[in-house]
Amino acid sequence: MQHDPTYMLSLLYFFGVLTIADVDGMGRLVLAIPNLVIRGVYVEQLKEQTLPRFEDQQTAQHLAENFYQTADLQPLVEFVENKYFAVFSNRDYRWSNELTVKTAFMTLLFNDLYYIMDSEAVIQRRYSDLLMIIRPNMRRFPLLKDIVLEFKYVSLADAKLTAEQVRGQSRETLAALPVVQTAMQAALTQLRDYRQALETKYQQPERLHCLAVVALGFERVLWEAC
Repeated sequence: MQHDPTYMLSLLYFFGVLTIADVDGMGRLVLAIPNLVIRGVYVEQLKEQTLPRFEDQQTAQHLAENFYQTADLQPLVEFVENKYFAVFSNRDYRWSNELTVKTAFMTLLFNDLYYIMDSEAVIQRRYSDLLMIIRPNMRRFPLLKDIVLEFKYVSLADAKLTAEQVRGQSRETLAALPVVQTAMQAALTQLRDYRQALETKYQQPERLHCLAVVALGFERVLWEAC
């Protein structure tokens, strides 16, 4: 049986799991998940594979619901560090990037009942990492927040630290690292650019929360609101 990426993409397209979304500059087909139902199935499968214990899934749901109401990311950050990152091995660092981190948070935060979930949403000709806009019929619930998240990834090699060293340092110490500050400021700058456009579009400035998230390897996650 074939296992190469091209074969798997063809198989997923044949069964309707993927659809043709565009053609790139080289004339190659760009495939995408066709609708929210399929996307939701993917998210649930990822969550079950990463968090096989029912208790962990229940905790993740509770933390996500708390985040929807408060925009306080810290409890979810600690959960990601202790549960999600724990499943990655040293070999996974070969493929690590900000998409890996974004996928982890999107899996935990995905809720298409409350939110229009938009990954790589176009804002002023740029692409935000994850946009969570309250659905019009859910705006009557004042506790829900509109949220935009921007993710950055700093490798352990760039930080010149080992995993053990990162785990042994406080968040304040890690946040002060020049490479982390550079990544955080880049994310915050992007979010400030997005804010005005989003506040104008959705007319709910008091409910819009912009959060910059920086992962340091698969060990620690730092974040700031702007």
